[in-house]
Formats: sequence, structure tokens, C-alpha cells
Amino acid sequence: MATESSALAGPAPEPTPVRRLLPVIVPALVVGVLCALLLLGISLLAERLQDVLWETLPDALSIGRYSSLWMIVMLTASGLVVGLLIRAVPGHAGPDPATTGLVDPPLPPGVVPGLLLVTVLTLAGGVSLGPENPITAVNIALAFWLGRRFLPGTPAVLWLPLAAAGTIGALFGTPVAAALIFSEMLASQPGPGALWDRLFGPLAAGTAGALTMSLLAHPSFDLSLPAYTHPHWGDLLSSVVIALAGAVLGMLAVYAFPHAHRLFRGLKHPVPALTAGGLLLGLLGALGGHLTLFKGLAEVKELAADPGGWSAGQFAVMAVVKTAALVIAASCGFRGGRIFPAVFVGVALGLCAHALVPSVPVALAVTCGVLGILLAVTRQGWLSLFTAAVLVGDAAVLPLLCVASLPAWLLVTGRPQMELSADGTPLR
Repeated sequence: MATESSALAGPAPEPTPVRRLLPVIVPALVVGVLCALLLLGISLLAERLQDVLWETLPDALSIGRYSSLWMIVMLTASGLVVGLLIRAVPGHAGPDPATTGLVDPPLPPGVVPGLLLVTVLTLAGGVSLGPENPITAVNIALAFWLGRRFLPGTPAVLWLPLAAAGTIGALFGTPVAAALIFSEMLASQPGPGALWDRLFGPLAAGTAGALTMSLLAHPSFDLSLPAYTHPHWGDLLSSVVIALAGAVLGMLAVYAFPHAHRLFRGLKHPVPALTAGGLLLGLLGALGGHLTLFKGLAEVKELAADPGGWSAGQFAVMAVVKTAALVIAASCGFRGGRIFPAVFVGVALGLCAHALVPSVPVALAVTCGVLGILLAVTRQGWLSLFTAAVLVGDAAVLPLLCVASLPAWLLVTGRPQMELSADGTPLR
């Protein structure tokens, strides 16, 4: 039996000598702390600007803060300004965001200021994107450039995973998210050393980033929903149906993505493309309400604070509107990530399911909705499970989430992803 198990597992990788792991600790800790500080600084700056744009300015003009008129004007203006900046700044604020993922090769350092500027304006202007992609790209670019400059003897390949893990750890407030993402990435990449040896540096950076963010900002993803305390056999079917519904909605967004991108690219200039995108986002905001604006994290908590405050139809409208806003924002050229808006969609979908069938526990409905949409949008199985679980902080939902992930994964695997190649064709 032991021989058969060894044959199935294959030869064990050679362990990495401790003398090669120890020198990684200090650079990893420094990179993790700096990544968290940059994320925190950009987030605070965007929040201050958001207060000006959505509170101070409309109050001064005697316009309703989240009136339909102000949402349309502000989103259109945000698209126009971001488009002008992308046209003007060095490097055009990086490559087309429709062709980039969460972790990509380092950008030239000259692109960083422009990318940070348009990211702040995108976050503050109400666009349905999160900070994760551009901030990760900026941190990778800075870590790679500074590392090569001040520690030229250090392998260049070290800086990308350290910066990415530090940023992801800071974003989620825990290094577990970074470890899960990198375990999926490393599993498909050949290399020496055991998996835990290869995760050693990223885990240290993710820990430093998470601790820094937790000590300074105290982030929390817990929605404070009623605990899932009484599992039933019927919950198996409910979890699968809701996760599949989330995956279907996510796949509709994935299939619409290249078509929307083609339409905006047909305008052949970032200014009209982003202005048109901003106008459409404003119209969607007027339709779905102000909770469908912005990256969605604060708005998700507002939804979860009063699950009975909206009808099933209203939750469904918000889920569809946010999905459409995510597709438009990501395809017209705004710089931002898709994880946090997708979480909003999943929460709204789960609350819709609970409103339709009150016997379905709200914590289970929300986590399964988030799981399904994230599997479709990110294709990161561990990240999807982790994000869904931390929203309720209840380990009792994990077995059902694992069951629900299986049919949802069968639906999304092997199909186009929400990322395009340079010629505009979807990746698989």
C-alpha cells in the first residue's frame, strides 16, 4: 500500500536548504509592509476625494448627493477625466486592463504615477471596480525596480511574488488569501523545492502586509449575518442551486465581456471610450440605485445589515445592474479589479434567494452566491471558497460550500475567462 501511494504521489521534490530561505525573510517583510502602506494611502486618498465628489460638491450645488442626475453627471465626468489622463500620462497608465490579470509581469516604473492617479479617480468617481489589480501592478513594479536597484544580487524573480503576496495579504487582511492564490499558481509552474518552500517568501510578505493593514486600518469582511447553526439536508440542494445561479450570471458577464470591449475599442480613443463608458455607468446607477456604485465593499455591508429591507426583485435588479456595470467598467478602459464588485453581485444574488425562499439560511445563500460568481469571474477556486467563507466567519458553511463548488466549477472550467489576449480574443 505504501509503495502504491508513493507511486501515485510521484517522487518528492528536493527540499530547499534553510540557508536559501533565511535571506528571503527580511526583503519579504519589508515588501509586505510597504505594499500595505501604499494600498492604505491610496484607499484613504480615494475616500477623501469621494467625500468631496459625492457629498461636499453636490451639497454646495444644492443637488441630491445620489440623485439620478448627479450619478449620471459624475460618472460621465469621471470617464472623461480618466480618459484624458490616460491619453496624457507616460505609458498611458499601463496596458489595456481587459488584457491583464491580478498578477502580471512588472510594468516600467514610469507608468506608476499615472496608474495611481487614474486608480484614485476611478475609485472615488463611483466606478464599479476595486483597487486590487492596479495596486498589485504598482507594488510589483516598485518592488521589482527598487529591489534590482538596491539589492542587485537578489534574483529578479523574487520580487514579483513578494509584492503580489504582500498586496493580496493587505487587501484581505490575512496572508491565507495570498497563500491560496499562489498555491494555485505554483501548482502549474515547474520549479525546485517543495510547495511550502516556494510559498515561504510570499507567505512572509503576505503576513507582513496583512498585519500592517490590520494594525492601521482594522479591515473586516464579516457581514455579521445570522450564524448558520442548523444544517438540513435541503440545504444541499439550495447551496448547489444558488452557486450555479451565481456561476451562470458570472458566465453571462464573461461571454458579454469581449463584445463590450470590441464596441469600446471601436471608438479608437480612450477619451470617447471612457466617457461613453462613464455615461452608461451613470445610467445603470440611476437604474440600480447608489448601492450599485463604487467597488462594493461598504455597500455590501449596508445590504447585509438589513436583509429584509429590499424585495427579491430589488435584490435581483441590483445584482444584474452591478454585473452589467462590472462588464462595462472593465471593458471600456477604467483601471480596477473585479473581485470586490463580483462579491457585491454574489451577496445581492444570495439575498434575493433568501427573500424568495426564507427557509434558506441567509448566511448560506450569500456565501453560495459569492462562490458561484467568483468562480466564473476569477477562475480561482481557493480564493472563491475563502472569500465566500470569510463573509460570514462561520466554519459550518464550509462543507456545503465545497459541495456547491463542484457543479459550479464544472460549469465554468474550460470556458472563456474574463480576460482577453492582445488581439481581443478571450483566454481559456
